[in-house]
Amino acid sequence: TDLRPLDILSEVVPANGVSSGIRMLQVQGARGFQFSASAHQALSFPASQIFLYCDLFPEEFSIIITLNVFSTPSKKMEYIFTVVREESHTELVGLSYSRNKLHFLFWSRELSGGRETRVTFRGVSFSDGQWHTLVLAVSGRFFSLTVDCSAPVDGVADRPFPASLATEGSEERAVHGKRLSGRGVGSGLLRQLVLLPGADATSQVCASVNLQLAVLSIPPALQERPPTPASSEGLGPPGRADVQVTLGPRPPCVETEKARLWFNASRKGLYLCDGRAWVAVLEARERLDYVEEYQNLMTNSETLGVEIFVIPKVGLFAATANRHSPPGSAVYKWTNGKFLSYQNILTSQAQSWCYFTIGNKIFLAVANFEQNDRGQEFSIIYKWSRRTETFLPYQRIAPVGGKFSRFPHTEASNEVAVCCHPEGRDNHNINSVIYRWNPRRRLFEANQTIPTSGAYDWEFFTAGPYAFLVVANTFNGTSTQIDSHIYLWLGGSFQLFQSILTFGAADWEVFRIGDRLFLAVANSHRYGSGAEVPNNSYAINSSIYELHVPAQMFVKFQDLLTYSALDWEFFSVGEDYYLVVANSFDGFTFSVDSVIYRYR
Repeated sequence: TDLRPLDILSEVVPANGVSSGIRMLQVQGARGFQFSASAHQALSFPASQIFLYCDLFPEEFSIIITLNVFSTPSKKMEYIFTVVREESHTELVGLSYSRNKLHFLFWSRELSGGRETRVTFRGVSFSDGQWHTLVLAVSGRFFSLTVDCSAPVDGVADRPFPASLATEGSEERAVHGKRLSGRGVGSGLLRQLVLLPGADATSQVCASVNLQLAVLSIPPALQERPPTPASSEGLGPPGRADVQVTLGPRPPCVETEKARLWFNASRKGLYLCDGRAWVAVLEARERLDYVEEYQNLMTNSETLGVEIFVIPKVGLFAATANRHSPPGSAVYKWTNGKFLSYQNILTSQAQSWCYFTIGNKIFLAVANFEQNDRGQEFSIIYKWSRRTETFLPYQRIAPVGGKFSRFPHTEASNEVAVCCHPEGRDNHNINSVIYRWNPRRRLFEANQTIPTSGAYDWEFFTAGPYAFLVVANTFNGTSTQIDSHIYLWLGGSFQLFQSILTFGAADWEVFRIGDRLFLAVANSHRYGSGAEVPNNSYAINSSIYELHVPAQMFVKFQDLLTYSALDWEFFSVGEDYYLVVANSFDGFTFSVDSVIYRYR
């Protein structure tokens, strides 16, 4: 009936954290212990030290572990803790891990001669150099593992955890390291190791704000500034253990600089290098107070799109897609705090620009909509000339209209997509084209066609190792109430992944908040075959969808009332996230408000 947390780690670690075979390190703003496996005897204590009133191991319990694993051996197991009978060295209870697996074992005396039972949780990946909190709940034959408060992984054993597992004459060993007879050091840090009898601790742990560093009970030494260890014999640090503070401009954050601190005087912030990026420890929080007019950019004609891009070692640029030609579209360069006209490019009712690179080659593609003065229908890819420092025509791409999209940093990284919306043409249901860069011919060649219906927008995005392409289908010739499609890159081409009903979809916006992935569609209007268009057909919900990983699909997250929405844009300021919609028409007037939404 005693439901107090039993802090096993505090039993083996001195109050000041200083002991032979133990080293205290700080990684990513949190401290933990690294153990030497050869010192496991010094890290043991009699089980009676925590089982004060009864020598039976709890029949139902939870084990809470917070650890940071730098690397896991591919074959050997590493132990987190064991309960060992001193006379026979029999392991009564044990918790260990190997690559992508967590193992829980217990000894069943009820069986003839006794027998070990092992419960293995597979596909558990926490060997990434990050802090993680695990909760293992045990009740009879049923076992549940929760990592960072995500969806639990359940397991069932062929026999229940024993109701009367005596711990008399046994000892507990908290050794985050090799097998009990092994040498060397553990492959990570242990911050929390707690046994909670009689309860599933998941709800208590998951009430924490920081799920990866949730605390039920940690040793006092980890709550104070870590002292210098008395002995570090046989222990190798994962990175720099000493604390160093750097001033001035942002230094590089790489593995060798892990645990270095950087103070940014301009932002009044203190940052910690986690080996990959600077993580804010303390900083003056940014927030969006208001947006004020900064510059009026004079364009040649009605502007349908703007592309902002940076050419390395050259500067910041903006390309506007202008409707009328001549004079065509323009490229602007950021000079002395403002965008100034840099280059004029002849276009034919340009719809959009797309900037991308392949290797060291820099391209800027324009999606033209109408024939040029020679009656030709081409969209054009321009290439940056380092000699003249201008964009020069490189390749013509048919068909016209639509929008270019570039697929960066994936297997599909040499692909460029062109979606087509044949407004004013008889056939709206035509193929959009995906081009692949041919390094031998140094040209883009058609690689795949995808059926589309008045497609207005492509958006490319990734989720883990997977690459996706979502298309906004607008009109099939009779109705705007049609499916837009999400495609998955599979086997060298895009395959249909999911269809979502949209209403004159004009744009998709992909954005992330933390580990969550969202898709927002801009629905422009509702129109059906043979039906008169009512005024309220432009006042229509645009929807936000979230990727639901267990279901392997996007599910609706929220509807927002919009007025013939044509575009979404997502941005963040500090820890605040914003989504702005471009409303264009409410059925009566084009003078309608566009809206900025904030995530709460």
